[in-house]
Amino acid sequence: MKASTQKIFIDGPAGALELAIDDPLHLEKGLRGVAVIAHPHPLFGGTMDNKVVQTLARAFVLCGWRAVRFNFRGVGASAGVHDHGLGELQDLLAVVQDQAPQGPLALAGFSFGAFVTSHAIAALEPQRPLDKLVLVGTAVSRFAVAPLAHALHERTLVVHGEIDDTVPLADVLDWARPQKLPVTVIPGVEHFFHGQLTLLRSLLVRHLMSDLPSA
Repeated sequence: MKASTQKIFIDGPAGALELAIDDPLHLEKGLRGVAVIAHPHPLFGGTMDNKVVQTLARAFVLCGWRAVRFNFRGVGASAGVHDHGLGELQDLLAVVQDQAPQGPLALAGFSFGAFVTSHAIAALEPQRPLDKLVLVGTAVSRFAVAPLAHALHERTLVVHGEIDDTVPLADVLDWARPQKLPVTVIPGVEHFFHGQLTLLRSLLVRHLMSDLPSA
């Protein structure tokens, strides 16, 4: 399934936020919902065009979701300056409010973006249903990643590389263990999933399609 990408700007808490919206083409049953995807650390080159972020977007589009990527404040053409996750959380929530104020919602993030996404989940979960959640390369060794409510575990996919040298797998397991939250480990893979993006996409597609009736 191919997608068409639209670039737009919305008003964010620190000024304009730059968005890239990928829509599935030739849908027979309409959109399944909107997925908002957060990118890795802005101070280390993270943008909405990161390859892992684009892989997540492609997987959502393949499964009938509108995929919304965005640049955090101070990245690309987004206004503002880096705010160590606090302002970035407000950016993510602003994108959700603008692009998916109601209806089915999925949240996904990579690395720093997974950290920010975890706090967006904590903020939104009491207010509205969250249909699908995806955390990839979650930066638990660098930031205070929020725990996930047990009721969300079946809707959540946590993926990590076995030999991640940016965020050690052991740290992710230490974060997940008290929650009894499953972690999918890809053997021999490092932080940026070099050479394994197709496998990452396949895992996400399987997760997104798991609640759909078979043909």
